Amino acid sequence: MSGRLREGHNGTGPGAITPDGCAVELYERLPVGDEPDVVERAVPARAGVLELGCGAGRVTHSLLRRGFTVTAVDESPHMLERVHGARTVCSPIEALELDERFDVVLLGSFLVHAGVPDVRQGLLRACRRHVADDGCVLIQREGEDWHENVPREREIPGGLVRVVSDVPVRPGVRSVHVEYVFPDARWTQTFLSCPLTPEAFERALTEAGLAVDAYLTDDRTWVRALPLNGRP
Repeated sequence: MSGRLREGHNGTGPGAITPDGCAVELYERLPVGDEPDVVERAVPARAGVLELGCGAGRVTHSLLRRGFTVTAVDESPHMLERVHGARTVCSPIEALELDERFDVVLLGSFLVHAGVPDVRQGLLRACRRHVADDGCVLIQREGEDWHENVPREREIPGGLVRVVSDVPVRPGVRSVHVEYVFPDARWTQTFLSCPLTPEAFERALTEAGLAVDAYLTDDRTWVRALPLNGRP
């Protein structure tokens, strides 16, 4: 373990486990998705990016190769050891207080669906604190059917990802259990997720001093938000 696990979160498998149940060695193996493409289409070339919850650098490294300057933030020093070529900051996102602001703040990995409302607002306030007045915040949301059709599985290079269970634990909060299976190793992660309607999502942004500018993908999972006038 790399730290005390958060309530409702757990992880098993080889290597260090972060407080939210992520296995560091697993996240080194997982392929990057469409995140770098979304960022590249949505923001100016070579922009300065603050990546919140960078993990082992899946997205970080791809953004660096595309010419972006990245400051990568994660609460796990074990994750940050895997990040190369970027400035790194070890801190919980909610507590981050950098004396600077950025062209782009990136909050991926569905972190906005934190199971505790105070945590979600802390994440969004950190985005607002660190975005330049003429900058933007890119946020990854869950898809509308993300909590349906469980169990399900999909192939990834060299292995499988299985969403084994997805059950309510209290009003508006679900516990999701995922398995990652490779020929030589197996990991699990259990975490809390709060599904958000578009209205609830946009209300949370407003409370943090942000507003939706555009939904960037057809499935509306990627959003560009802009800072409202005045700081929260």
